[in-house]
Amino acid sequence: MDEAERFEQTLSSRMASYGLELSSKTLTQLVEYYRLLTHWTDRLHLVAPCTPEEFATRHVLESLLLLKYLPVNAKIADVGSGGGLPIIPCLIARPDLEATLIESSQKKAVFLREALNAVSRKATIIARRFEELEAPAVEFVSCRALDQFTTKLPELIEWAPRGATLLLFGGEGLLPEAKRILIPESDRRFLFVVTTDLRE
Repeated sequence: MDEAERFEQTLSSRMASYGLELSSKTLTQLVEYYRLLTHWTDRLHLVAPCTPEEFATRHVLESLLLLKYLPVNAKIADVGSGGGLPIIPCLIARPDLEATLIESSQKKAVFLREALNAVSRKATIIARRFEELEAPAVEFVSCRALDQFTTKLPELIEWAPRGATLLLFGGEGLLPEAKRILIPESDRRFLFVVTTDLRE
């Protein structure tokens, strides 16, 4: 069994643990994304080295936890998109989503375009730091792997549009006052759902 097959088998066998039911078409496109990302990651260091099983669970299935918080046709900005996590798996599973991907690295932005093309999805890609931009008109902001996340978090909250819900991945101490959901099969990683306006 090659790595792509191990990746797909892990998605199929573990998705129920994450409250997910993925169609065969979605699984096929996630495998395509995985193949492309592993091809590019040697040059761009898109993700830390990991097994196909770990990539399926820790990266893709965890990313797809966002879907339960996103209504049909939701508009979302993903900050620090890097290798496309969490947003590209979400776009694969939910073509109705309207996404803006914000990634400061020009080279990673090229990868994001390639990945979206490979899985036949469209999104707006902005190759700049979020601090240099006005926030797009979205209802949700996601962020999974931003450099210096803890120090930049207040800036990100200030930057997000009024009334937007922030969906953030991190350790327990990231945002102690916010609602947090323990990620399945983890005891230290959480999804934070920030629905109150912390700027008031």
